[in-house]
Amino acid sequence: MIYSEIANTGVQVSKIGLGTVKIGRDQGVKYPGSFKIPSDRQVLSLLSVCRELGINLIDTAPAYGNSEQRLGQLLSTSDRQQWTICSKAGESFDNHSGLSSFDFSQQGIIDSVERSLTRLNTDYLDIVMIHSNGDDLKIIEQDLALQTLQKLQRQGKIRATGMSTKSVAGGIAALQQADCAMVTFNLAEQSELAVIQYAAQHNKGIFIKKAFASGHLSRSEISDPILASLKLIFAQAGVSSAVIGTINEKNLRENVAKYLQLSA
Repeated sequence: MIYSEIANTGVQVSKIGLGTVKIGRDQGVKYPGSFKIPSDRQVLSLLSVCRELGINLIDTAPAYGNSEQRLGQLLSTSDRQQWTICSKAGESFDNHSGLSSFDFSQQGIIDSVERSLTRLNTDYLDIVMIHSNGDDLKIIEQDLALQTLQKLQRQGKIRATGMSTKSVAGGIAALQQADCAMVTFNLAEQSELAVIQYAAQHNKGIFIKKAFASGHLSRSEISDPILASLKLIFAQAGVSSAVIGTINEKNLRENVAKYLQLSA
């Protein structure tokens, strides 16, 4: 496995990261097929495979149902420094109602980060990103959400700050203030390429979400869409890590093998 440093923060992330929405939420997700939330034993086995493969990045969020709580319990016996934990703030999800809510106020973000620290059973988070509702520039320029994260960073509760954005303007504006951004980039959607290029030019980090279009890539069009996706993603110099949301150990192993094939 190869690792990247996020900006000049000292935070190291594996080029392939594990997305954990499927361990905490099965409502309102956009995957093509249904899935069953895995048991604790299955999640522990998946985390063990991550360590075996050299994956240190775990991506979670309050919007991922009870993902944070489960990780906090299951990682409690691990060496904290083995893992680079990325969480988010601004969006939360209620498993009972099946609805998301957003709060980008200073107090809302501070409270969200404090809850994440408690749930994840840690005294610091390696990365926290603002979880955008799509109104990127308002969140940055009016709510001053990234400035709130920077205050928490100065307090030592966060090592790196960022934003999961939904627009080119928002992604670039986020990188002007923060250490990293998370953008959508895959075979079907490449409109945020300019954000990746900006990051490469300014020594900022980029995380790729929906690397495989949330499972919607068509095998009839490309013989190996996973390999083609990884080739496209890692051809971009600004990419720090591709976050893959899976609970299937076989798929995870195959995806990492294909990445290593590219980097050999």
